[in-house]
Amino acid sequence: MSEQIKNRIEDANRQAVERVLRSRPILVDIKPAIEVLSGMKKNSIFHAGPPIEWKRMSGPLRGAIVATMIFEQLVESWDEAVKLIESGQIEFSPNHDHDAVGPMAGVISPSMPVLVVKNEKFGNTCFGRLVEQKVQFGVFDEDAVQILKFWAKTLGPALGKAIRYSKGIDLKSLMARALHMGDELHNRPVAGTALFASIITPYLIEVLDREELVKVTKFFSTNDIFFLCMSMAACKTIMNAARDIEYSTLVIAMARNGTDFGIKVSGLGNEWFIGPAQMIEGRYFPGYKHGDANPDIGDSAITETAGIGAFALANSPAILSLIGGSAEDAIKYTKQMREITMTLNDTFSIPILDFQGTATGIDIRKVVKTGILPVIDTAMAHKQAGIGMIGAGVVRPPLEAFKQALYAFGRKYRL
Repeated sequence: MSEQIKNRIEDANRQAVERVLRSRPILVDIKPAIEVLSGMKKNSIFHAGPPIEWKRMSGPLRGAIVATMIFEQLVESWDEAVKLIESGQIEFSPNHDHDAVGPMAGVISPSMPVLVVKNEKFGNTCFGRLVEQKVQFGVFDEDAVQILKFWAKTLGPALGKAIRYSKGIDLKSLMARALHMGDELHNRPVAGTALFASIITPYLIEVLDREELVKVTKFFSTNDIFFLCMSMAACKTIMNAARDIEYSTLVIAMARNGTDFGIKVSGLGNEWFIGPAQMIEGRYFPGYKHGDANPDIGDSAITETAGIGAFALANSPAILSLIGGSAEDAIKYTKQMREITMTLNDTFSIPILDFQGTATGIDIRKVVKTGILPVIDTAMAHKQAGIGMIGAGVVRPPLEAFKQALYAFGRKYRL
């Protein structure tokens, strides 16, 4: 490789990582997906991870899709849903291809409310699906569908009204505070949820009647993972600010659909680079074992892509009781990620490591050269639709995806 090409790559990566660090994601609204997501049609269903067709989808993704179709009143049962899908009347597409993200199955449909997050510094806007612990894990019973109806009819409109009244909420500063309160903002967003609730409550009081206020505040008191959707949408907004920079080797997205794992790279446009989704190593809820688990699933690895989640595990010892491992392991993971990234974050920092920033900006060259794969902490879904979450743990992506990206980079730039 010539010195000139090396310099172009380094300059591109400096520009890319500067845009990551300078981004300022602001939560500005909550709207029905069909009103704000590009390409969303009445028969669209967007999902987590890279592209995939129905016949290759995992159990939890299929379950989430069926629940969402029932919510949208397209069908009334599993059999009706499968018949409609196999007739070709439902169009599937990855969330990431529409500037959106969703946890686990991550399914987004036209009527579903989504967060609207605008990058105040660079002007790009991204979107995030709300978080719950039923449909996103593939549960499709009546209770799961009712949760989606509550979002669409009550929670989404109420929060949207309050957020608009607030003139926008600075998610990046809120995330930085939550990290100092024990979150890693992927599997543990408890502090983030509490902070958001304290910020939004005065605005909710201003714009809602008593009955609405009770319903919304009660939701916060029983859903301590709610802030995950905001940290994901914020991270997507941050990373999208660095996309399409010629010669950059920065990973701007990592995502899984329960069958495949995929990445996108700044200097390689909108192309996916794919390998098999991996099995998660961790702890299972009583009654479940390794053979029950589905391979890795969800868009939530966008958090690690932006330098939080498992890249900040040293910050969140409480999460180890859920995913397994020791405090020493958490520190090891956090430090190891510096070997495959471009910089330390100037906003997201780790008190136990003398407030040093988290490793930020995964470089495909460093991953392939060192063989060190990004670490991701995540929940586990049962491999069968309808059962739900069965544990949590840590997973590494397939090296194959990073090798494919590096080969494509070499071809594109004639290295």
